[in-house]
Amino acid sequence: MNITEIKSYMQSVGHEARAASRLVAKAETAVKNRALIAMADAISRDEQKLLIANAHDLDIAKTKGLEAALVDRLKLSAKGISSMAEGLLQIAALADPVGEISGLNYRPSGIQIGKMRVPLGVIGIIYEARPNVTADAAGLCLKAGNAAILRGGTEAIHSNQAIAACVREGLRAAGLPETAVQVIETTDRMAVGELITMQDYVDVIVPRGGKGLIERISNEACVPVIKHLDGVCHVYIDDQADFDKAVKIADNAKTQRYGTCNTMETLLVHSNIAGKVLPVLGEIYLDKEVEMRGDDAARAIIAQMNPATEEDWSTEYLAPILSIRVVADLDQAIDHINRYGSQHTDAIVTENYSRARRFLREVDSSSVMVNTTTRFADGFEYGLGAEIGISTDKIHARGPVGLEGLTSQKYIVLGDGQIRQ
Repeated sequence: MNITEIKSYMQSVGHEARAASRLVAKAETAVKNRALIAMADAISRDEQKLLIANAHDLDIAKTKGLEAALVDRLKLSAKGISSMAEGLLQIAALADPVGEISGLNYRPSGIQIGKMRVPLGVIGIIYEARPNVTADAAGLCLKAGNAAILRGGTEAIHSNQAIAACVREGLRAAGLPETAVQVIETTDRMAVGELITMQDYVDVIVPRGGKGLIERISNEACVPVIKHLDGVCHVYIDDQADFDKAVKIADNAKTQRYGTCNTMETLLVHSNIAGKVLPVLGEIYLDKEVEMRGDDAARAIIAQMNPATEEDWSTEYLAPILSIRVVADLDQAIDHINRYGSQHTDAIVTENYSRARRFLREVDSSSVMVNTTTRFADGFEYGLGAEIGISTDKIHARGPVGLEGLTSQKYIVLGDGQIRQ
């Protein structure tokens, strides 16, 4: 497509999405749930088709020499496909936020004032690699009463289109317009530029991908953006931590999966326990071929550790690389996190109730955890059914963005003939 054709195509997509959004906004809960269940059934039924489409994408990715972390995010498995279907079923089982009324209070005039939860309208989602986002985004946007325009990464085009076919089948089965969820068919980057500037048709943009993509969207978008730039996540092992818990959590937070935004990138250890816990963790990381980069105190304990640079403390590796620092106390750990972190997800391991409460209160992140792994910072694990992404913004939505984050509120006023005096 040339520029003119892309502009025309995107305008058509936007126009159809806006029209569909009005129908979805007034759809009954049972109708939306019927569509979600039909989508899940189609995805489960078409597992082999999805795996074949994904294998095609993987072959192209490997031929192009794409980095291992991206290929890992691109890959679909039978378990992953099952999780996609399960996510849609979980969304169907969740309470419908649309139309929920809260805070009704009488005023002296006799009127009642409250708030009603309403859809955002048309949501544009721009994402890289992960094909599961196609199903997650479609399901969440639909249940929250929105239309969606999805622009997946070039590397996942075949996977995304195969999933999109299942989504359209589900919409048809429920009598909803197929244009309620549209997956952009062109891989031309100009389509992204059009999508993020279509103020007449798009109400909010959600970018999911690398820092470069999100920075571009944030800088160029003419519509509101729900985003996070980095996932520089920390685990702090306090000197009053349970040793076995600390080892298990620090291992899982880093090695359960390397290419995710909620993977631990920096381990902070209290100086009083470092000499006991770091040798054990060091053996685990070495056995799993994790490169360790540490400060002088950490390197004095683990000889195989490379020196950390100032840049390491604020780097999201998305790879088997880990920064390690020994800190004097809780205050230094919190200061480090608030200075170098990305306000994504941070955890403390401690049996000290007061320190745990301080960590929860003082660490300025969208998810703050006690005695568990950062890998739980995920919509599916939080019981949201799935997530549209993680937001580190402080306005509207923060943390994993599920159904409520894809709605807004409007004031409603109930009267019985009252007039203002």
